[in-house]
Amino acid sequence: MAKAVFMTRISPAYKDVPEKQYHFPRTYLGQAEAAIGDMIIYYEPRRSGSGALPGRGRQAYFAFARLTHIEPDPTLADHFYAYVDSFLDFDRPVPFREAGGYYEAGLMRDDGQTSKGAFGRSVRFLPDHEFDAILSAGYVGIVESEAVQTKSADFGFSDADQTPFERPIVQTVINRPFREESFRRHVRSAYDNRCAVTGLRLINGGGRPEVQAAHIMPVASNGPDSVRNGLALSGTVHWLFDRGLISLADDLSLIAPPKLIPDALGGLVQHGRPLFVPRDETALPHRSFIEHHRNHVFKG
Repeated sequence: MAKAVFMTRISPAYKDVPEKQYHFPRTYLGQAEAAIGDMIIYYEPRRSGSGALPGRGRQAYFAFARLTHIEPDPTLADHFYAYVDSFLDFDRPVPFREAGGYYEAGLMRDDGQTSKGAFGRSVRFLPDHEFDAILSAGYVGIVESEAVQTKSADFGFSDADQTPFERPIVQTVINRPFREESFRRHVRSAYDNRCAVTGLRLINGGGRPEVQAAHIMPVASNGPDSVRNGLALSGTVHWLFDRGLISLADDLSLIAPPKLIPDALGGLVQHGRPLFVPRDETALPHRSFIEHHRNHVFKG
């Protein structure tokens, strides 16, 4: 097994849904197969894909996942799908170059400039210490955790021996409580602590938001802890959503059949009302998760 970086875009030319699958040509099959069973990190380049505006990509690492298996694309010769689980967004996008160093040593030429050739590889191996440094930089406060003892500031260039972790950083980020808190924080932040259905932004006396983070595709159905699989909802609306009494249309409007909605909530939960959605398009609900909710959870 080997860790790897997988490059994907906001509007990919391939059929990527990073939370579930990564689509790639045979060129990268060997590298991808070597990463089966291990962790990968996603990187978004500057280019955003065919038809997208130039300069749109973040040029940053933005999430990690575990590669479970690879299958041929049945509709396109010499192309494959790498399937993943354990996807989790970073707390912040991590630039490929930061504090005067490169997180991936292979991206730097001998003259200190960026290697365009290395950057052009959509799948590339990632040594453990570089993986750990990127992961540590991606999650706020994780470096201070007792679970992690890393030298992320070295960016892989230190001549000193890399001290083994007493408990690998991966054990922290796949831990369910860590993932739940991360998901809750990302979704609340994306929606500015505002309920996507009612538009209400309620803060309690202690300054804590009352809005909850709801999975669109449920965790019980292997729904990922991705902000694109999340909605910020007030408690009552969350209850309605989880029980399939309301759902979402592809245009991000509310599906709320009057026959399923208690009369007392009719003023707040209105069929056809556009959702209050994040300004950041990378946080918008993904259609595949919306379709799952409509097809498998919604009772209308």
